[in-house]
Amino acid sequence: MKYIQRFVLTLAFVLGGFLALHAQAQTAPAAADPRLQDMVLGKADAPITIVEYASLTCPHCAAFHADVLPTLKTEYIDTGKAKLVFRDFPLDQLAFAGAVLARCGGPEKYYTFLNVLFAQQRQWAGSSDPKGALVQIGRLGGISSEQFEKCLQDKALGDYILNSRLEGNQKHGVNSTPTLIINGKAESGVPSLADLRKKLDALAK
Repeated sequence: MKYIQRFVLTLAFVLGGFLALHAQAQTAPAAADPRLQDMVLGKADAPITIVEYASLTCPHCAAFHADVLPTLKTEYIDTGKAKLVFRDFPLDQLAFAGAVLARCGGPEKYYTFLNVLFAQQRQWAGSSDPKGALVQIGRLGGISSEQFEKCLQDKALGDYILNSRLEGNQKHGVNSTPTLIINGKAESGVPSLADLRKKLDALAK
């Protein structure tokens, strides 16, 4: 349970010193550790940037990844029109632990872990032993229980994830998940696929 206690304590600490911690996350640690950076799906130079703030225990986020994102990926991301940047906005300790697991594998495995965590959300988040379920998912993805535990105790990694949530709230007014920021503009609510197509097509012209 140490990681849960650290989640609460670290969140309180970050709330008191957000600017300093944010500056640290954007300098040496982010440059030195590939886990501490924006994870981009698609071409880095794509003209449209879709930033998604989401929590891994959020059912609406799981639905977005199951029902909307695959089409966006096929029509806009894979074609080079847009890129997706997923930013952590953990709503609880389980979401925090899931975010740690996803980043623990590094950039190469990140979106694979996200896909699995969202697709199996009900199973692991609703398990009687959710941490054990996350350990099993990690093992299937090549992360040992020892590696996962080390990542859970990694202060720099934990701070980065919590800073992502704080920045989303303070910079973009994010207070629910999922929230999309398209080319710097926050969307109200969760747009339908049809509405997203209209917006993205207009931006792509």
